[in-house]
Amino acid sequence: MNARTFFTSRAGLASTAAFVCLLWGSAFPFIKLSYPLLDIRPGEMSEQILFAGYRFFLASLMLWFFLILTRRPLRITRAALPALLQIGLFQTTLQYVLFYIGLSYSTGIQGSIISGSATFFSILLAHYLYSNDRMNTRRIIGLTLGFAGVLLASGTTGTLTFSFGLGEFALLASAFCNAFGGILAKNRAASFDTVYLTTYQMMIGSLFLLGFGAMGAGVAPFHFNGQALVYLLYLSFLSAAGFSLWNTLLSYNKVGRVSMYFFLIPVFGVLLSALLLHETLHKIVFIALLLVTAGIYIVNREKS
Repeated sequence: MNARTFFTSRAGLASTAAFVCLLWGSAFPFIKLSYPLLDIRPGEMSEQILFAGYRFFLASLMLWFFLILTRRPLRITRAALPALLQIGLFQTTLQYVLFYIGLSYSTGIQGSIISGSATFFSILLAHYLYSNDRMNTRRIIGLTLGFAGVLLASGTTGTLTFSFGLGEFALLASAFCNAFGGILAKNRAASFDTVYLTTYQMMIGSLFLLGFGAMGAGVAPFHFNGQALVYLLYLSFLSAAGFSLWNTLLSYNKVGRVSMYFFLIPVFGVLLSALLLHETLHKIVFIALLLVTAGIYIVNREKS
């Protein structure tokens, strides 16, 4: 079975997308565990962006070594540079700068809910950009169920209060950059190797994150012990593996089929936070997971 056959099969798509969302969902508790060890406080946005820069730069190095091991092209060509700059700008730099700005002016609950809007942006962009990836009744039903599941999962971590200001606007813009970066990666994957694209877009994007963070926090304000270093390496690994696999799925499948799985991220985040941070786990989270799963199934099921 070749890569295309596996990643386009129902089982291959579902297992890979769920695994990626599990990895990304685990980022929330591991970031929370890392911050106290490095003395990063809630309002210290420069330190948070700098830490993200460390994470994504290490992730790009992991993928760079993977390129060497698999004997893939390493040289950044003039033809590839525009694509790398565009994807790096949207999928790494803007997404995470806006995300941290948004969180500093908003709540974690609103952050997880609004981050789920990346699914809406992805499917909406696909509707206008691809003639074979249009919105339909099944997708509307699936989106409704998926977002209801995200609301339920997020509502278990505190009181659901909604407002709209700078923080919420930045989070929405972050979700849009995430969706648009995925579209760019899908389009460019026809011309370049997916892992090659992911490696260098992440490296370029992380350099901008490091620059933004260093302007406010300095280049090396953190003191790493063994535990903090292990957490950083794991966060780098999940970024390297997650973005490579996700961009590969997008290159082989319709955006609408893949993007529905975004709804699993906050649900996994709540489940893993309960396990790793010993936060209270409400039974309603399992109803949320059921709703999200039902939404994904409806969007991806074959027409009768």
